[in-house]
Amino acid sequence: MSNKTEWLQVGDLAAGFAPDSNILEYVNDLAGKTLDCYMDNGWLIRHTFHSGDSLTWEIIAGEGVGEKVTESYTATCIREGIYFVDFIKSQEKGTSVSLVINLNTNDGTANINKMPSREETMRPAYQRVMDGDLLTPVASTFLQFTIGTEFTEGRGHQVTDELVGKRVQYTYSPHESYEHVYLNPSYYSWQCLRGVEKGLADTDLCHYYKIDEQLYFFVWREKIIPTAGVIMIDLKRLKTTGKIVGYDGTDFNKLNNFPVGAYAKVLNETKHVFES
Repeated sequence: MSNKTEWLQVGDLAAGFAPDSNILEYVNDLAGKTLDCYMDNGWLIRHTFHSGDSLTWEIIAGEGVGEKVTESYTATCIREGIYFVDFIKSQEKGTSVSLVINLNTNDGTANINKMPSREETMRPAYQRVMDGDLLTPVASTFLQFTIGTEFTEGRGHQVTDELVGKRVQYTYSPHESYEHVYLNPSYYSWQCLRGVEKGLADTDLCHYYKIDEQLYFFVWREKIIPTAGVIMIDLKRLKTTGKIVGYDGTDFNKLNNFPVGAYAKVLNETKHVFES
């Protein structure tokens, strides 16, 4: 093994994933719609989709009321009526927003990921442990919401353990393939089988939500290179859609927020048995 690091910056990863990728095509199904999203924290955020790539979000109620910003966004549709919407917050450094919008049930999940400052990124892992912090410096917030009606308990998408124990291979392109092992409700392991990260592997913090039968929202936060992976996994269709976000190289003022999509194959499932 070489003494030189094999870990890639997110910009290099994006370049490796780009050619012949298995991403879903962007859709403009939401163009012309206005969705009032009642968040579980009391916010009411209105999303007005002007076109297939431009939206305005406005805080109608809650902290920051009156704030209104127009952003560029992308949207994919993994199942009829269920969308993955993604954008970078243009007026908030290092921050991206991903929305799972389920128009079949009029509810959804918002995931806000914020990349760390340069100083926070450079903090040693041991110092983070001593300070009682997570190893990953990436901050991730989840909000459940309902569309058009006040949020009530039990609505939105629920945390799930249905992926735990599964070992799944993902083919992102003819030259990029990874394996995920979903270990427990908080951690998963990954390894690159082929591609620009071939041979690399790690175990990272993650989050799981159930959107529909055999359809999941999965988010992971890496600790070595500040990175968030945000994907929807459809084990019925055996397809994923989503994105990976991090700093563009070593430039802490610029994000690289790139789409990913893969074909999925469930390799096996482990059921742990404990003797009484």
